[in-house]
Amino acid sequence: MKRSINLVSISGIQLRVHFSWFFIFALSTILLVYPDWTRGDYWVIGIITSLLFFASVVAHELAHSFVGRSNGVPIQSITLFMFGGVAQMTREVSRPGAEMKMALAGPGCSLVLGGLFAVVWLTVPIGPVAMIGQWLAIMNLGLAVFNMIPGFPLDGGRVFRAILWRITGNYGRSTRTATRVGQGVGYLFLGGGLVLAFWRPLHMDWFNGLWLAFIGWFLATTARASYQQSSWAASLQNITAEQLMAQDLPIVPGNTTVAQVVSEYALLTGHHCFIVTIGDTPAGLLGLASIKSLPQHRWPQTPARELMTPLHRLPVVPPTQDVLAIMAQMAQENVDCLPVVSHGQLLGVVTRETVAQFLHRGQ
Repeated sequence: MKRSINLVSISGIQLRVHFSWFFIFALSTILLVYPDWTRGDYWVIGIITSLLFFASVVAHELAHSFVGRSNGVPIQSITLFMFGGVAQMTREVSRPGAEMKMALAGPGCSLVLGGLFAVVWLTVPIGPVAMIGQWLAIMNLGLAVFNMIPGFPLDGGRVFRAILWRITGNYGRSTRTATRVGQGVGYLFLGGGLVLAFWRPLHMDWFNGLWLAFIGWFLATTARASYQQSSWAASLQNITAEQLMAQDLPIVPGNTTVAQVVSEYALLTGHHCFIVTIGDTPAGLLGLASIKSLPQHRWPQTPARELMTPLHRLPVVPPTQDVLAIMAQMAQENVDCLPVVSHGQLLGVVTRETVAQFLHRGQ
């Protein structure tokens, strides 16, 4: 997920925070403090509760991740954002049983946490600790129940897909059905939220209605995007770097300016990645992502060798590496291409462009 900052690595899983998380963190804290704006102790309680709730979300996603790892699904990172958290997998599960276990792990973790906080709420005398326990118990139980709604890509939707997958034996058809149900759930939330916001039955708060509609819109659009990603992942299953690597990338001398690279190579050839040489030796790779990061007024003065990523700093991939893992690695390194190397020899380059072309031909 772009525009995220790295926090810590937990058992090899990178924890990230998307900028939208800060908005929802501030909003949840304000809602917890309302209407006691002037009480400093309430602000402290609100901040602590919000932090502990998002720690609960991390625990929810880690439960998914650890169960996924135990079933052969590599997990690269967890990103906290406006609507909770998302774990980035380098490949989809290969069995309906593994999908079921992985999907149920998160809500199960939230239920356990909700129960523990409920014990704190019921056993501690009235005071700040009891108040925090009450809120966190309700929030975690609500998180578990919400995620079990049978709408893909929510956990309940993944459980639904796993059941269909086991019955039909068809992963693609099961994903399509679960996606349509997920979109339907999203549209129901959207419509119901708009009704609550504008007609306000029983004098309900308009803000809650708009928030419900926003969640519905998010679910509907995410279901569609998740189905597309699943389709892409299925198309790239068992495809290796050797099958998709480009061997005819333009070769750019290191003293060529970035402006020349754009006008004489990118625009004329349509390529998005270039091999930069110093003398006759390949020295690095230059992609459009790096070019776009440089202010345009500096293009005429900046040689390609200064903007390229040196080959020794790029992680190399073997020809047998699967493309799904390579795409995840590109996202992590924020590069457009990775070199394919065998026995110290550069065989070719896997680029986002070649992967996109392959997927386009498949569709």
